This record gives sequence, C-alpha cells and structure tokens, in this order.
Amino acid sequence: MNFPFALSTMTRLTVIDEFTRECLAIDVAGGIRSGRVIEVLAQLVSVHGAPRHLRSDNGPEFVATAILRWLETAQIETAFIDPGKPWQNGTDESFKGKFRNEHLSLQWFRNRVDAKVGIEQWRRHYNEVRPHSSLGYRTPLEFKTTCVAMFTEGRSPAMPARADQEEQRRKPEDATLINRLRGMRHTI
Repeated sequence: MNFPFALSTMTRLTVIDEFTRECLAIDVAGGIRSGRVIEVLAQLVSVHGAPRHLRSDNGPEFVATAILRWLETAQIETAFIDPGKPWQNGTDESFKGKFRNEHLSLQWFRNRVDAKVGIEQWRRHYNEVRPHSSLGYRTPLEFKTTCVAMFTEGRSPAMPARADQEEQRRKPEDATLINRLRGMRHTI
C-alpha cells in the first residue's frame, strides 16, 4: 500500500526578503538543525549578498552557538522575535499562510523528493507569476527588477510613484525647451 507523505514529518525552512517579498528558499527536510540553516543561508548569501539583519523566531536551530558564530562572521545582525509573538515576523507569517493555503493543503505528496519538487515549483510561481497586492500587483521579481533599475538611476524605490509624477511634470517643460532650442538652432 502507498500512503501519502505526511506533512507532519516534514520540516520547512522558509527564507523571505522582507522588502521585495521574494521567497529566496524553502528547504524541506525531516528536521532542520543549525548546520542545515547555515548551509542554506551561506548559499543565499553567495547568490544575493548578505542582508543587514536576519529576523527569526527563537527556535533551537536559530539560537545555536554555531549559527550565531556564523552570523557574526558574516556580519549579519540578528533580529529575534519575542517568544509567542509571531506578528513580529509578519512578512514570513503571511507568506507561510499563503504557502499553506495555496499549495500545501492542496497537494498530496508521495515522498520527500516529491514534496521538494512541488514546493520548488510553487516557490518559483510565487516569485515570478503570482502578483502581490503589497507590491502594487507586481510579482516579487518584477518589483526587484524595478528597484534595481531605480537604484542604478539614483532614484529611491520607496517613492517610485512620486518620482514618476515629477518626471511626468518635467517632460512637457523639457519638451518645450528642447523644441525652442531646436527652433533657435534652425534660425541661427
């Protein structure tokens, strides 16, 4: 007989970028200890760079001496939430609710490998296809791309609408000035 893989035997480590809402990783295992957390974070730091801080609960995998030492070496500050106050980590808690409602409760995993494959597919969908109301109905990937472009242009992503409005206001004036200069050039 084949029984479905029980979600209760599976531990998930989720890593979310609080600014872009991008799900950087969902690690699926039977149990996640500090060594595995360090492996996942080291891989993410090598790809995305080190964050300023890491927000997490006070689970044993996050307060272990090994991970605290690794975070100090990587110059990443800790931002632990108070015990019993998940709302202090609202971005991750919101993500976990969506993950559970939109994927986990709808799936029937045969084994851990099946779970890893399905969860990775959902993570990519979440980042690349699914629009987020908190990001102006853009995907995390679109929002991140916009932010990177604004930073390289020297604009702040915190106020993109205002910057765009100022740019729109300047365009008619700039167009009029350019047309005047073109006209002057032709008349000289």
